[in-house]
Amino acid sequence: MSFTSARPEHRTTVTDPRALRALAHPLRLALLDHLMTFGPRTASQCAEVVGSTGSNCSYHLRTLARFGLVESVEATDGRERPWRSTATGLEFGRSGDPAFRLGTDTVERFLADRQVDEEADLVHRSIAQRDDQPEEWREASILSGYALRISPDELRGLGERLDALIRPFIALTRTDAPDESDIVALHLNAFRHPDAEKAARAASRVDEPEEHP
Repeated sequence: MSFTSARPEHRTTVTDPRALRALAHPLRLALLDHLMTFGPRTASQCAEVVGSTGSNCSYHLRTLARFGLVESVEATDGRERPWRSTATGLEFGRSGDPAFRLGTDTVERFLADRQVDEEADLVHRSIAQRDDQPEEWREASILSGYALRISPDELRGLGERLDALIRPFIALTRTDAPDESDIVALHLNAFRHPDAEKAARAASRVDEPEEHP
């Protein structure tokens, strides 16, 4: 398995409303995700994976380039020039602002929901293709869920430790990948359970005795 040369790590947060609106187009988001996952690709190569045409992908890649999200690089064969993401890691919205809220009709909310949908789609496709994978990849795959009892500070610390463990394996920046390595999708989501308050209210409620006729 051959891989594109590793790049220095460059993580950024996209806060420009125009760039966020540009990413609200599903194909543009898919193209950016593809480049950040697999490295530099031509518009034609992207089209084969995202289900579009080379000319359409080229148009949307140029749109992303106007907002500094992707850039063209020199072709190694003198033919079509590849595109690459300008960052090796992205976050959308004002993630550094503790007072930031995801409104129901904001672009940030759309992008967050879209990311969750894309992650779920990857999991479903992985399950569907599981039997076609080599045995070593089937055995190494992880599909786990946990219910933790944890404080906000502990959760923040856990996230930082997990990030430190995972970061050396990022595809775009890794320099020591073994020959048998390949691209692996890893998603970690951790948040207060949406049913936590409802469950707490139910647990604290004093049940009234049932009336019998």
